[in-house]
Amino acid sequence: MAESRNYFEEVYEVVRLIPAGRVTTYGAIARYLSLRAGARMVGWAMNASHGHDVPAHRVINSIGVLSGKHFFGDPDRMQQLLEAEGVRVENDRVTDFQKVFWDPSAELSL
Repeated sequence: MAESRNYFEEVYEVVRLIPAGRVTTYGAIARYLSLRAGARMVGWAMNASHGHDVPAHRVINSIGVLSGKHFFGDPDRMQQLLEAEGVRVENDRVTDFQKVFWDPSAELSL
């Protein structure tokens, strides 16, 4: 019998590897893990990540917007966490997105 995958835990493992001061996207994680439900599955995992020691603030949408900020209690908390790591954010968007983007497919190997 095939072993079932724990998709959320796989997502959390990748997110834990994102260096401080860098960000990645829901889609980049989904591509790396070959998730059928794609970026949505990663979003669901991030929404459920509180209490799992996961730096969810480092996961943003594909155009650099802090789309998950409302899941941090205080809507400014995600920005505060990123800025504490040196990531510049203006109007809920990472300003140097391409510079700080971390692609798990390029940085990691399965």
